[in-house]
Amino acid sequence: MANELDIDGDNVRVAVVQYSDDAAEYFHLKAHKTKRAVIYAVRSLRHKGGRPRNTGAALQVVEKLTVQETRDRVSVVQYSKEPEAHFYLNTYTTKQDIVDAVRHLRHKGGITLNTGAALQIFPDIQDFMQRVVEKLNVDGNKDHVSVVQYSDTAEVHFNLVSEPSHSLVESQAPRRDVVFLLDGSDGTRSGFPAMRDFVQRVVETLSVDENKDRVAVVQYSRDPAAQFYLNTYTTKGEILNTVRGLRHKDGRPLNTGAALQYVRDNVFTASSGSRRLEGVPQLLILLSGGRSVDNVDTPASALKELGVLVFGIGTRSSDSRELQRISHDPSYALSVSDFTDLPSIQQQLLSSVEAVVIDVTPESPTVLGMCYHFFSVDHDTARKDVVFLLDGSDGTRNGFPAMRDFVQRVVEKLNVGGDKDRVSVVQYGRDQEVNFYLNTYTTKGDILNIVRGLRHRGGRPLNTGAALQYVRDNVFTASSGSRSQEGVPQMLILLSGGRSNDNVDIPVSALKESGVLIFAIGNRNSSKEVQRIASDPSYSQSVSEFSDLPSVQDKFFSSLITVHVGATPISPTVIVDLSIARKDVVFLLDGSDGTRNGFPEMRDFVQRVVEKLTVGENRDRVSVVQYSREPEANFYLNTYTRKQEVVDTVRGLKHKGGRPLNTGAALQYVRDYVFTASSGSRRLESVPQILILLNGGRSFDNVDKPASALKELGVLVFGIGTRSSDSRELQKISYDPSYALSVSEFTDIPNIQQQLLSAMNTAIIQDTTMTSTLIPTIVVSEPSHSLVESQAPRRDVVFLLDGSDGTRSGFPAMRDFVQRVVETLSVDENKDRVAVVQYSRDPAAQFYLNTYTTKGEILNTVRGLRHKGGRPLNTGAALQYVRDNVFTASSGSRRLEGVPQLLILLSGGRSVDNVDTPASALKELGVLVFGIGTRSSDSRELQRISHDPSYALSVSDFTDLPSIQQQLLSSVEAVVIDVTPESPTVLVFSVDHDTARKDVVFLLDGSDGTRNGFPAMRDFVQRVVEKLNVGGDKDRVSVVQYGRDQEVNFYLNTYTTKGDILNIVRGLRHRGGRPLNTGAALQYVRDNVFTASSGSRSQEGVPQMLILLSGGRSNDNVDIPVSALKESGVLIFAIGNRNSSKEVQRIASDPSYSQSVSEFSDLPSVQDKFFSSFITVHVGATPISPTVIGKTGCII
Repeated sequence: MANELDIDGDNVRVAVVQYSDDAAEYFHLKAHKTKRAVIYAVRSLRHKGGRPRNTGAALQVVEKLTVQETRDRVSVVQYSKEPEAHFYLNTYTTKQDIVDAVRHLRHKGGITLNTGAALQIFPDIQDFMQRVVEKLNVDGNKDHVSVVQYSDTAEVHFNLVSEPSHSLVESQAPRRDVVFLLDGSDGTRSGFPAMRDFVQRVVETLSVDENKDRVAVVQYSRDPAAQFYLNTYTTKGEILNTVRGLRHKDGRPLNTGAALQYVRDNVFTASSGSRRLEGVPQLLILLSGGRSVDNVDTPASALKELGVLVFGIGTRSSDSRELQRISHDPSYALSVSDFTDLPSIQQQLLSSVEAVVIDVTPESPTVLGMCYHFFSVDHDTARKDVVFLLDGSDGTRNGFPAMRDFVQRVVEKLNVGGDKDRVSVVQYGRDQEVNFYLNTYTTKGDILNIVRGLRHRGGRPLNTGAALQYVRDNVFTASSGSRSQEGVPQMLILLSGGRSNDNVDIPVSALKESGVLIFAIGNRNSSKEVQRIASDPSYSQSVSEFSDLPSVQDKFFSSLITVHVGATPISPTVIVDLSIARKDVVFLLDGSDGTRNGFPEMRDFVQRVVEKLTVGENRDRVSVVQYSREPEANFYLNTYTRKQEVVDTVRGLKHKGGRPLNTGAALQYVRDYVFTASSGSRRLESVPQILILLNGGRSFDNVDKPASALKELGVLVFGIGTRSSDSRELQKISYDPSYALSVSEFTDIPNIQQQLLSAMNTAIIQDTTMTSTLIPTIVVSEPSHSLVESQAPRRDVVFLLDGSDGTRSGFPAMRDFVQRVVETLSVDENKDRVAVVQYSRDPAAQFYLNTYTTKGEILNTVRGLRHKGGRPLNTGAALQYVRDNVFTASSGSRRLEGVPQLLILLSGGRSVDNVDTPASALKELGVLVFGIGTRSSDSRELQRISHDPSYALSVSDFTDLPSIQQQLLSSVEAVVIDVTPESPTVLVFSVDHDTARKDVVFLLDGSDGTRNGFPAMRDFVQRVVEKLNVGGDKDRVSVVQYGRDQEVNFYLNTYTTKGDILNIVRGLRHRGGRPLNTGAALQYVRDNVFTASSGSRSQEGVPQMLILLSGGRSNDNVDIPVSALKESGVLIFAIGNRNSSKEVQRIASDPSYSQSVSEFSDLPSVQDKFFSSFITVHVGATPISPTVIGKTGCII
């Protein structure tokens, strides 16, 4: 600095004072008049030493000032973590007053030095800096200026060679939620005072305040007990007093796992004072004096998933590996000989705690394409869509009045209005009943009147899962009044009085993925289940009886209105030129007996709308369907290509007549037979699909499912009715309630024509922004243009035929049906592939997907199929068989290449075994299942098996199959599946093991059961490593051995040469131990080996591969850790022996990636096959996802 300044006696002078516990002036401002003299004096400075940093003492230099109101003025501010002004510039006007005040200063103390925060105490600091800059002779060769502001980290606003700038960034004191979890078991009795003192010392370093640091303490042994929560105390004094009075809990055994789960579910929650959802770092400091009796892995993982940073401190009696697994990172696990040695690691812990910066991600689902802004909902001004789901089963008959009162009281607190809060109520038992939708009532008075009159529904059993799925599909929709697309928070309040008879997990996940925030209240029969259902455990409440609901109402409503939610959808602005836009427009006309008089007006209305369109093969297309009891197409979208042809045909339309009015069947008909490629629909080309329904009465059949099916297909439905129509029905049918129009009689239709046309134009603009994702396209970005490549569709189609005794007479018709479908396919090795499986008691593959590559070969084989025969009918086993043995790479499936996987099931009876689990497994695999049955089949079973209920078709007998062939083909033709393989594969390529990079981890069963086979396992690892291209920037290898627990022989970044790895592998010794905990080992490698600190390059897109060799069935659960590994993108290969073959097949990423041998000595027999799979596997190294940066800076 001195060297840069223009020092002379008149312009710039320099003085230096050094201080610690007192001040020492090295030279005065008048001591040196030349730059040379100043630099020489500075070079001769010696460090003063001394402690502590008594900044106050240094200010005694004020004795040398001329203190007067019109001369020198003095202020003293002391700081560490926060600043404190001892007196201001106008406090004292005499030197003696200032000196006296300074002499009485006390050292402030504290660890973190927040100079930036201290500078903020001066309101005019920016003006002060400006004035200083103006006094300097700023020039490239003279005075230079730099401004650096810092708190925990520094931020350079401009450096010494920049142009002058006047920006000043405010710093903010960090906030933390710190929970201490103390081992209070019998084993820590003597060490507890030291633990208590340690907590005190750490708390003394914190900045405790409601808006700064918060502290909680939990003690545990057999059970956990909260000493106080994060929101119990708001001052440091209160916390220290309570900590000093802590008594040792006592008890055995030591259940650390249960304690970790307890703090996750009961302490790190909003109701207990946690500010996790506000992005405040969540810290857990565990002091444990022994090995846990229960399992710690699952709760530790749950804490990490919640974003909690766990520090583990143990003694020589603790299990160091267990502590490392519990801790957020192995480096956060600290150890002392005894708790009396805790002071020795205190500073190490504090440094980690001070430095940590956690990016807390709330549990509420993040929707792609949205930027989430978290804020507290002001229930007076914010908008919410609130749905109450009430248990109306037989078990809540007595409690229902209390539930009804609870709903009333909550509604009374809401700000109900069309553009404010909206409310819906659904009651359920065996099935569901909507009392009213979100758009049914717009005033609080109307809603309260209906709620007061609610009657208990009754029924059994209690199907909460089905009810949750129902509200997701039918209530949280735009047509029912949901404003989720506008970013309005979606809230579900469940009141459940019993345990569900069906599964709730899948619909709960679906609701959360849709962005719905779930609050759940249960009684003593349902408390655990509602906790699982709620979006966060703190959003669940429990009462003994529903009559006790008032006791939790305030707490519940507080959670409801302060919950942090909010999504602002960012949708690209698309300008559609309506004069050149393309549309497929279908008119669906009520031709029943009730519209005979009004039909001429309907016909004229269609004419006038058509005249407004630009009809042409490549412009607008039109179709007209008339219906009553059955629908009938007057002409399809590809029948006419000129406007005049369409108009002439419309003029000649005759009224159909008939009864009853089946609007539901008509809607299903246009979905299945008109909005199809074969009928001229261009839906797959992203052309807007519009249906205009003219309806003159209430439907005799159900309209909900077909209306939903049309919406799922992306069809924009406009409904026009008369006073004879059911207005609510029309709103449900329409794409949006605002698209439902009404007239008194059809003679009044001209009055709403312009309204319809305007709505159509608006809808097309909105639809254009939403339908661009319908077709998977490859977008190649060039500097000046985009190129969209289309690819001919490829499909893998498997037919699963019921060959049991019950289908003997119908089998020829089934065989003919398969032939006719195959004839419509484009069979080729690189196009469509076909397989056929027949089943009764057991399944049998007639041929696989890679057996034949020409249509002729397939047709010849199908013609020669013979009926299998046998009983009983095990459809579940057959579904599982095709999943595990046909939809696999080794059988010709191209699922991992993103090729759609289709299964067409023809079943003639009800299955004897369970179909739900294998059907779910197929759906999870991405297989699209179509089910076709007869009157002997179970229609509900077929719907459950099918990918969507609308994909379940039915005929009277198999001889009627031709009648539904076109319907099936339309669905198959139209389907566009975004196949997501179990391993996240985005960019697909074959790994060249000579040039590609891989991170390969071997997980070896070292338990007692593999003692004899271990040498063969070791040799197998050697041979695989010899084939790899090992190097720091090439292939990396790690070996982990396990039995009861795990031991890392070496990490991915331990060795960088093949020679080093082979030497270590040759020297591996069998570990031993029991039982065999494969699940814990899989979780361990996920959390501790496939990490950047252990050498994993997953963040660089390097494929992550795990090779498991297991010699027995696991003692613990493997499903959760396997799912976690797959979600992390790890590709799992598994080899087992006769004791573990089925389990390794479940563990492997794909059944074809698992191998089995009788004994491990037989490993050489599968080595070539294994390595072939290993090096040719298609994995996604560099995911390609479109990144859009909005104006707000959010990445979407």
